[in-house]
Amino acid sequence: MDLSKIKTLIDFVGRSHITELTVTEKDVTVRIFRTSPGRKAAAEREQEAGSTKSSARDAGADTPLRPEKTYAVKAPIFGVLHRTPAPGEPPFVAIGDEVEEGQTLFIVEAMKVFNTIAAPRAGRITHLTETDDGEVETGDLLAEIG
Repeated sequence: MDLSKIKTLIDFVGRSHITELTVTEKDVTVRIFRTSPGRKAAAEREQEAGSTKSSARDAGADTPLRPEKTYAVKAPIFGVLHRTPAPGEPPFVAIGDEVEEGQTLFIVEAMKVFNTIAAPRAGRITHLTETDDGEVETGDLLAEIG
């Protein structure tokens, strides 16, 4: 694959909403990916929260910290995330809730299809996205289960 084709692919990814593209031509595979703005902001918030948590731990504060081992629940598809079953209803889950495997956590609406996102395992919700009725990208962190 020549350099001009690779540059064209990079430009395409930069202009589109996709976050990853893999192209194979003959025996050469090119993988181009980027971090979406939502993921970058979430990573920055994680980094800030991490520094706050370590200082709280050092000070011996009685603040709840995330467990060492958590399971990330990520968006399987691009779409509009709904944290409630219907407008005006309470959310499916809140931070600190105990969930069972298979319990509904979110709904992602994509092309007028409502996709249920279920808990992949039992545990306590330790983190929830702040996005509600907004767009999420494939792979965005939605929740963590400890």
